[in-house]
Amino acid sequence: QVQLVESGGGLVQPGGSLTLSCAASGSVFSIRPMAWYRQAPGTAQREWVARITSSGIADYARTVKGRFTISRDNAKNTVSLQMNSLKPEDTAVYFCNFFPPTTGPWGQGTQVTVSS
Repeated sequence: QVQLVESGGGLVQPGGSLTLSCAASGSVFSIRPMAWYRQAPGTAQREWVARITSSGIADYARTVKGRFTISRDNAKNTVSLQMNSLKPEDTAVYFCNFFPPTTGPWGQGTQVTVSS
């Protein structure tokens, strides 16, 4: 069973930056697309924000395009999300997972709060 561990969240002022990291276990990591998702406060739905293929081709949700950058290191089984020009509406718990997501358990996520 794949385990996903997110880190790097925190409190940041509007306009600031954060870098999130995700460590994944399992030998299938390098051949599967990965993605970052987020769940805003008071909502039950997780939305996709960025995804990356096994070869490094990235795609972004309209709300974050131009501000967020996803990357991966297949040798280390990690995927990262560089977030710039953060806005209050980016406040959420951020999760990494495969794309589409695995049917197994999600990681605990990492909280990102954008506030002055």
